[in-house]
Amino acid sequence: MKITDIRTYCLSTPLETPFAYSQGWVKARGATLVEVLTDAGVSGWGESICMGLQPPQIAAAAIEHALKPILLGADPRDVEVLWHRMYHHTRDYGQKGALMGALSGVDIALWDVAGKSLGVPVHRLLGGAFRSRVEAYATGFYRLRGPGEAKRLADEAASHRKNGFRAMKVKLGFGIEDDLAVMRAVREALAGEPVTLMIDSNHAYGVADAIRLGRALEDAGLRWYEEPVVPERPADYRAVREALDIPIAGGENEYTLFGFQGLLAQGALDVAQPDLCCCGGFTAAKHIVALAHAQGVQVNPHVWGSGVGQAASLQWIASIPVAHHALFAAEPVFEYDTSSHPFRSRLVKEPVLQHEGWIELPRRPGIGVEVNRDVLEEFAV
Repeated sequence: MKITDIRTYCLSTPLETPFAYSQGWVKARGATLVEVLTDAGVSGWGESICMGLQPPQIAAAAIEHALKPILLGADPRDVEVLWHRMYHHTRDYGQKGALMGALSGVDIALWDVAGKSLGVPVHRLLGGAFRSRVEAYATGFYRLRGPGEAKRLADEAASHRKNGFRAMKVKLGFGIEDDLAVMRAVREALAGEPVTLMIDSNHAYGVADAIRLGRALEDAGLRWYEEPVVPERPADYRAVREALDIPIAGGENEYTLFGFQGLLAQGALDVAQPDLCCCGGFTAAKHIVALAHAQGVQVNPHVWGSGVGQAASLQWIASIPVAHHALFAAEPVFEYDTSSHPFRSRLVKEPVLQHEGWIELPRRPGIGVEVNRDVLEEFAV
């Protein structure tokens, strides 16, 4: 089997109602999809995540001009060999960021081809599924105006609970006083409910303010405190971690085994959160898990992107062992974005959907998706 072509599809659409997180306003949704075609008639899909406010054309250009020329004619099932070929070819200019996202999308598509060629889901190729279903947690709580939306966000929390979620992640980083007002309102709305909360400031604070916020919430029973400080300073993560009794999470802005090695060596994290669609794809992800677990750090992936990225991430999460084995160990949970995404549910014919807070693991070959090509055309840029 040989690779005959690699195609990219850039999708974007404006949002009727823009929303904000601590780093800016999201006014459009974008995605960079990758299709690997072979001479055996088997094709695979992957996604290069558009992190933050990244335009989809950046990763597409990297795939077209840097990665595609060195992969044509290769056997797509040689996933480890091809990952190293891509990495070393682009090492001098692409160890992190959008180019690593491009590599990730191609790698995911290669694993999809491998699974389809054998008639098995990717989690089988990764060593099997530790769980047949994954608990979903609701990510949302974005701002529509900015500060001063505690009442609306409390209503959102109640709505998520009504929809079956038993875990939720609240977006903070809009000023400590506003953050605390939001958390008070959310906790009151969920009083008496069996719900676990996490918080995510998207690196909005310095060490002192991150610690101040965390200390004010130490009685909230948080599962984790995500991205309290900027990703470039692992020593700051360690300082926050040492000051608080809340597990510290991060890593969505880190890449590959090499990047995570530095982060973990600093003692920065309790929970590592690589994103499959930018950390290096399945090939890098399995190495990151091994590295993290060897240092006693849990892995709970960050999940963003379209229905393709969601489906691939579900395959990976199912295959991740727990870091601290016990009869009733804490299992990895699936980040289920509840914000507006016009083409996510329509892009694939069987999207990832939660029911009463759980997502069933599909048994279809590869990553388990069939892409609707009319949706590719509708949102093409």
